[in-house]
Amino acid sequence: MEVILLERISRLGQMGETVKVKDGFARNFLLPQGKALRANEANKKKFEGQRAQLEARNLERKTEAQTIADKLNGKTFVAVRSAGETGQLYGSVTTRDIADLITAEGFSINRNQVELNTPIKTIGLHKIVLALHAEVEATVTINIARTADEAERQVKGEDLTSAEAIYGIEEAPLSDEFFDEDEEGEENA
Repeated sequence: MEVILLERISRLGQMGETVKVKDGFARNFLLPQGKALRANEANKKKFEGQRAQLEARNLERKTEAQTIADKLNGKTFVAVRSAGETGQLYGSVTTRDIADLITAEGFSINRNQVELNTPIKTIGLHKIVLALHAEVEATVTINIARTADEAERQVKGEDLTSAEAIYGIEEAPLSDEFFDEDEEGEENA
């Protein structure tokens, strides 16, 4: 099916372009979301009449997204989750979790704006890209830890995927000082 794009869509085209897409993509996503019109003569004339309005609306959305991106870039958000000693989470952190974390800090982010190919399943610092607009992206860091204290330690650069790092235990080899002299005397008697 051929459609006229009403806004820029990544990996598809710019506003005003006529592109060929699969029927289901057009019927289920582009047309209901108002991102495209069917490519026929009547819609082409309609688009040309509304082009100035659409470009102005797109520019307005882009500037709004840019101001939000300027505030978000480089920010760190902490997620406290249960995890095993090796750093493997008992669940996972998904796009919905990340969107909720950022929204709790006062930003308006939808889960479909979070670009995450697979859910996060380990503790640590993870860089996440947010697509705020087709032309505007922001990068944030998600700090996933077992406790708030561990999150602070991770920011300082500690690796918390071993028992020594988690519990602060350093196992030193046993030396002769740990044996009691009375025990040695009883063995000789």
